[in-house]
Amino acid sequence: MNIIKRMSASKTAVIVLGAAGKMGVKIMEKVRGNPWCTLAGAFDLKASGGVAAVADLEAALPSADAVIDFTAPAASAAHAVLCARYKKPLVIGTTGFDSDQLTLLRELSKACPVFISPNMSPAVNLTIAVARLMAARLPGFDIHISEAHHKFKKDAPSGTALKYKARIKEVYQGEVPVTSARAGDIVGEHTVLYAGPYERVELTHRAHSRDVFAEGAVRAALWLKDQKPGVYDYFDLLDLKAL
Repeated sequence: MNIIKRMSASKTAVIVLGAAGKMGVKIMEKVRGNPWCTLAGAFDLKASGGVAAVADLEAALPSADAVIDFTAPAASAAHAVLCARYKKPLVIGTTGFDSDQLTLLRELSKACPVFISPNMSPAVNLTIAVARLMAARLPGFDIHISEAHHKFKKDAPSGTALKYKARIKEVYQGEVPVTSARAGDIVGEHTVLYAGPYERVELTHRAHSRDVFAEGAVRAALWLKDQKPGVYDYFDLLDLKAL
């Protein structure tokens, strides 16, 4: 009995925001299936089917160890204010933030650790680091980014494509055009094309299921709960910044 109690006490209590959405449902599955986690609450705009209304979020925050947010930019920013008030680590998978919202998140990160990643796949973040390295080592090559997602995705280009571009532009002076496609039920596909004289290279990542993003979000929450206040992403978690 004592061993069971100790194991239970060691679990990370996770709140999921945007729990009624496709990603939220997947994240709750991963939290429940992870031996190191327990679901401390699930919230969305309206209460339904075991998901509480987000208006009740503040009452649940004191008992949480980490919060995972896959909602919308304005909602994520509002949730971040509450997490900062209670000093709760916040993992954000939402994309499409404007500059004012990003500034607010950076300011709030002084009170609690905030993990912001447009893509929670560890593998895709590794390819972003590789994309930057290739841009630095292939002078004279033209670079083009293309991405495709399901037809219901609202933002274009995707946050992941913009992150590829931002990292590449740190070392590359030329233009980096981005093209987007929204069709069918494509989970997520990103290709960086490097075209030079006599040859070309294509660096591609394809997500086969939302499970990879859900598992990545839970992994980020488990890591983030032990970090100091600040802004983090998968480059920190995977120690990719030197690359």
